[in-house]
Amino acid sequence: MTGRKEPSRASITRRLIAALTGTVVVFWLIAVGIGVYVVNKELAETFDGALQETTERLMPLVLDDLANRDHSGDPQSLEELNRGLNREYLTYQVLDANGKVILHSHDAPATAYDVPLKIGFHNTPRYRIYTESSADGSIFLHVADAFKNRREASRESGVALLWPLLALIPASIVAISVIVGRSLRPIDRLRSQIATKDGGNMAPLESETLPRELQPIARSVNLLLDRLRLALEAEREFTANSAHELRTPIAGALAQTQRLIAELPQGQLTERAGRIETSLSNLGRLAEKLLQLSRAQAGIGAGDKPVDLIAVIETVIGDYDRDTGTAGRVLLENDTTRPLVRNVDIDAFAIVMRNLIENALLHGPADDEVTVSVDDGAVSVINAGSVLSAAELAGLKKRFWRGKTKAAGSGLGLSIVERIVEQIGGQIDLRSPATGRADGFEARIILPAG
Repeated sequence: MTGRKEPSRASITRRLIAALTGTVVVFWLIAVGIGVYVVNKELAETFDGALQETTERLMPLVLDDLANRDHSGDPQSLEELNRGLNREYLTYQVLDANGKVILHSHDAPATAYDVPLKIGFHNTPRYRIYTESSADGSIFLHVADAFKNRREASRESGVALLWPLLALIPASIVAISVIVGRSLRPIDRLRSQIATKDGGNMAPLESETLPRELQPIARSVNLLLDRLRLALEAEREFTANSAHELRTPIAGALAQTQRLIAELPQGQLTERAGRIETSLSNLGRLAEKLLQLSRAQAGIGAGDKPVDLIAVIETVIGDYDRDTGTAGRVLLENDTTRPLVRNVDIDAFAIVMRNLIENALLHGPADDEVTVSVDDGAVSVINAGSVLSAAELAGLKKRFWRGKTKAAGSGLGLSIVERIVEQIGGQIDLRSPATGRADGFEARIILPAG
């Protein structure tokens, strides 16, 4: 263990939602920018038109008012005219031909705006001004519109365009999530189908209902499954045939060796013949394990109808009780008051129990008892012995792996058990020390719900 943390992998759905939502937001911002630009241009034209029209309408009123006033030297404000104008937005000045301010609005400065006395639009750092002149050119009128008013109108229009974005972002996320989820549903279905494929399920994927883009993937997976199925079938057939073909000659050779031992006088030849007998017995057990492994790989675990597993356990224990070498060594502790019914093949579950009990008898102390404990949803096989480390427990499930023991065996028993238990939807849990003990070993089969 290096302690290095693996990088997290974001899902395609999240990436698509983030990318599409970001794209929508970016395009919306671009549209807002273009809209603000167009609005500013149109507002400028509108303000300029209103400014010019106001000036042209105000000029006759100014001339009429000047005709009825006394001509003092101080600039005056047109109170009556001022009531007709919005002092917050527009200000004005009336000047003579020399540029002297003779009249001005309440908010306008008493000094003249720094613009020429010429009809048309003029700009200062703060104002947009339109200048109008009397017919004889003796009177000039400046009407000013502050740039801050225009900027405020432009800012408010931009904000009005941006406000919908706050609702658009969550709405886009929801809409894109629904659309992407529906679009990726065939991918999830294909992924689920592929996830169910293992040595016991090599059926081809259904590619006809998939979208056109996914059909090549399904066909490639089906080709791979075909090749894998043929390879596994060849391996299983070879294993099964080898086991069948080996059992008969091994049994004949073992019988001849035992007969030879019985006829030979005591001596070195008898000892050699005994070693041959032991080797042949181990070879016979290996052939039997290979046959069981072949059947386990063929997927024999699941059954078509419910079976009472307690009856199967009692039958297996009865076989050991009838053997003079193991009679009375296997005990059954049934802590459940109702049948342990599951859809499991009888022969497959019998193979599981025989392998677990055989391992317990071989690797536990000689002449010690082995306990088979049954409770609701689990079966445990417990034997005494030294405590195993975590590494040793992990290695027990590997094929042809044997722990620190001098007992005979092939190292296939727990591998066969794990394979069949997986096929029936359960799992096997190896513990050392055994539950409720200071030592020993426990193989616990956790069965699926009935």
